[in-house]
Amino acid sequence: MTDYIQTERDGAVLTIRLNRADKKNAITAAMYSAMAAALRSADIDSSAKVAILTGSGDSFTAGNDLKDFAENPPTDPSAPVFQFMDAMASFTKPIVAGVNGVAVGIGTTLLLHCDWVIAVPSAKFALPFVNFALVPEYASSLLLPRFIGARKAQELLMSGEAFDAESALTWGLIGAVVAADQLESAIKTKAMMLAAKPPSALRHTKSLLRGDLAQIKAVIAAEAKVFGAQLKSAELQEAVSAFFAKRPADFSKFS
Repeated sequence: MTDYIQTERDGAVLTIRLNRADKKNAITAAMYSAMAAALRSADIDSSAKVAILTGSGDSFTAGNDLKDFAENPPTDPSAPVFQFMDAMASFTKPIVAGVNGVAVGIGTTLLLHCDWVIAVPSAKFALPFVNFALVPEYASSLLLPRFIGARKAQELLMSGEAFDAESALTWGLIGAVVAADQLESAIKTKAMMLAAKPPSALRHTKSLLRGDLAQIKAVIAAEAKVFGAQLKSAELQEAVSAFFAKRPADFSKFS
């Protein structure tokens, strides 16, 4: 486990909190492993009924820690990020997300695997994969169109432009926006409400709403194959070089 992931248990509700506020809760391989372990443990624990996922400080998560990601690229299904994806996508119980600030990359795509999402007014969402010469991940090419419609999904995934909480609410990516000082109580209230429901009926309802899990996992794998190829591309090298040099990337030489 890692100190950057905190777990708290309140009765039937498990809270998983990203706790790296000084780095905007950017996620390392160790953090992915810790979250995967917490989810798998809760899924087989009959006394755990609901999971909450939220962040510390003023950020939900800035996505992957780029330095750690470069040092530990996900090259096969055993990689921590894929273990986390599988654990969350397969989780049979409700997940409530409290988006307390910026949600970048997987910080947004993981919301597609949550059952109730509440955000603060200052939350900012971004799917900037294409800007880094990468492609959609975590089945977002399948699930995002389901949530917000095909045209809007195309717009967001092909532009990489950020959007705010009100837009996310209007499009249906999130379910509610509450004041920052009310977020903790709001997500806890929703989690407690769900924990009081008949557990078997709730699990079956989630499964039916989620649809074909095998299809979701197949799309995750297909995206990961292309994602992995792009990690080795000259386009990505240019994108990363430009990012760290704080200059605009130049993709004009690529075809």
